[in-house]
Amino acid sequence: MTGALAALTAALPGGRWSTEPSVLAAHATDRSGLPAQGAPAVVVFAEEVDDVRLVLRLAHAHRTPVVVRGAGTGLAGAATATGGEIVLSTARLNRILELSAPDQLAVVQPGVITAELDSAAAEHGLRYAPDPASVAISTIGGNIATNAGGLRCAKYGVTRDSVLGLDVVLADGSLLRTGRRTVKGVAGYDLTGLFVGSEGTLGVVVAATLRLRPVPRSTATLSAHFATVADAAAASSALTAAGLQPAVAELLDGANLEAIDAAQGTALRERGAAWLLVQTDGTGAEAEAALAEDVLTPFARSVRRASDVAEAERLLEVRRLALPSLERRGRVLIEDIAVPRSLLAEAVDEIAAIGRRHDVRVATMAHAGDGNLHPIFGYDGPEVPDAVTRAADEVFRLALRLGGTLTGEHGVGLLKRQWLGDELGEESLALHRRLRTLFDPGGVLNPGKLWSD
Repeated sequence: MTGALAALTAALPGGRWSTEPSVLAAHATDRSGLPAQGAPAVVVFAEEVDDVRLVLRLAHAHRTPVVVRGAGTGLAGAATATGGEIVLSTARLNRILELSAPDQLAVVQPGVITAELDSAAAEHGLRYAPDPASVAISTIGGNIATNAGGLRCAKYGVTRDSVLGLDVVLADGSLLRTGRRTVKGVAGYDLTGLFVGSEGTLGVVVAATLRLRPVPRSTATLSAHFATVADAAAASSALTAAGLQPAVAELLDGANLEAIDAAQGTALRERGAAWLLVQTDGTGAEAEAALAEDVLTPFARSVRRASDVAEAERLLEVRRLALPSLERRGRVLIEDIAVPRSLLAEAVDEIAAIGRRHDVRVATMAHAGDGNLHPIFGYDGPEVPDAVTRAADEVFRLALRLGGTLTGEHGVGLLKRQWLGDELGEESLALHRRLRTLFDPGGVLNPGKLWSD
């Protein structure tokens, strides 16, 4: 690292890099809870695209690993550094370069906060549809790196569905432009889609052309409480079976409700052992909400429609508060699986049984509209207990057994790399390796992530 560090510090202006121990420690890991595997050698704060190109060119020449980092809100350990690496922060590349209302698109740098883009789009009657629960703190670059989902993805898709094109700096410092500004386009391979979800292993995104959508003319929001989590999951599956496609269908179990009550002074748990938030939108929002209410009522203890926009926003905020409320109770291991929507209730029941078998605390929240579950294991102490690791292993194997996936939106990172081959199979995993080597022959981009190098 000595050669690369000397070259970087000589070439970059002061203030764009740091070797201070406190800065290194603050940028060594992400929100996954995984401890850093050693201190990085330097943190670079890129302020121009040329800063990124310089870092990768020097890293490539000196064979020095680079970990790219946005806001550090990732939950799979993909932004976790090891000893001697360069951490490349894109947080200061935070400008909205263009917002075109006629074309319903925006061109943004990776450090733009997701909610800030949504707010800027709203001034033109538009919105950025992907809506991760971390919308107020996560960056567009991080969303692209993990192909983040969120609350509205059942209807509007995940991040990949809103990315039209990318500017990417490759491992040798060269700049590649992919995609287009049009909604349709099939010329060539889908390189844009390949970079989305690649977790910093193929290149560094320095600009993204994103699709925007009109703000719905109206929304309707339902809040339903249930006697059991299985009832709530079955109700969500019944919405799908009825042909309804709400924009939001979010499930929280009793453990989540108890944590929110403790943190916020609410009384959600008194109303039932599970809660389902359903929001419809568009010109037919009210009619669709009425149909949804009819579907939910036989399963629920109570179903209430929000009286106005303010109440609907408060209900959405309750959902966003679930993870922070759990984190106030102790350390958590946040998992992320997806199963076919018709099997949501079976998955919820089995996750609870896994928690009991291993005698570990587990709270389950779900983007129920698309079968994406987040079993969250609570534990005490600095290290993840063996019982929690064994429980998580069972959860992953459950997802695969039900025809699902190890990760719906958080990515693989360090947390799930040992199971990736089980989902992909050997031929697919070998092709992944060859593609990665093609883009990064020196192996400098985020080594050790997705699989063990």
